[in-house]
Amino acid sequence: MEMVNLSLTEAYALAHKVLRGNGFSEAHAAAVAKNVTHGERDGCASHGLWRLLGIVETLRKGKVSPDVEPVITDTAPAIVKADAGGAFSLLAFERALPLLMEKARHSGIAALAINRCVHFSALFADVEPLTEAGLVALATTPSHAWVAPAGGTQPLFGTNPIAFGWPRGDKPPFIFDMATSAAARGEIQLHQRAGKAVPEGWGIDSDGQATTDAQAILDGAMLTFGGHKGSALAAMVELLAGPLIGDMTSAESLAWDNGAGGLPYGGELILALDPTRFLGDDAATHLARAETLFSGMQQQGARLPGERRYQSRERANRDGVEITHSLFRDISALLK
Repeated sequence: MEMVNLSLTEAYALAHKVLRGNGFSEAHAAAVAKNVTHGERDGCASHGLWRLLGIVETLRKGKVSPDVEPVITDTAPAIVKADAGGAFSLLAFERALPLLMEKARHSGIAALAINRCVHFSALFADVEPLTEAGLVALATTPSHAWVAPAGGTQPLFGTNPIAFGWPRGDKPPFIFDMATSAAARGEIQLHQRAGKAVPEGWGIDSDGQATTDAQAILDGAMLTFGGHKGSALAAMVELLAGPLIGDMTSAESLAWDNGAGGLPYGGELILALDPTRFLGDDAATHLARAETLFSGMQQQGARLPGERRYQSRERANRDGVEITHSLFRDISALLK
């Protein structure tokens, strides 16, 4: 397969040019281009440059604002609300982040609710800045109703990711970012694009039968990981980042889309916790105990979540990233 190598500077420039050329404001284009470039850099192709295709398609279908400015509201001592106004979540997050961190340091815990946002990005990008500031973080968001609950056959939940981050001082943070579905939808779409079968257990066809055909799953329903356990977590995400913050469930998001095929629309909930406020003078002692946990995992041969992402980041910073020539061609065509 013919590949195209891009430095990170070139990857960002390509993404930024595509976004600006399709009408996104400078602020939104910069935030989105940075996000997809970082996804590619970190070896997360399902949330990398490939996402530009869906981002521009969503704009052309009138399902995202390219230029609205987010409105940040200080609603309670430990709560920040960011109204994205129908734009992508990323700029709203950037604008609200300083106030979220300030509140977490003051109260020990704080929450950010991003409302009326279109969401496509991996959640690790939202928890990593908090861990870099020494905070513990949790983020979650619904999506479109693509996933059947355990025991069911019809889409009801979104892929409903959960991301968690733990600061580790001068070491890369402990971060996991996982869909509550058996796989991220982007992974299934990449398999479909490549004409490859997906592993068993990822989804069912429109008749409720197990299948490894990516297109059949896209037309049918995805499955949760771990059966009823993943299904319960998916329901939790629906509640926390839906009704709790006054935003849509995945089924409501899909109904709002009304067949346009745009990216999910709804809300995101982010929690930030300050270990120093919980622990005071004992913070260093207890954070060191966490390091004992991590080393105990590694001594058994276990890989810490996020390790491969940071290894990929190091390689990409040195060697750039590679995408298929067909993807490069499709992205370049968005400029026409």
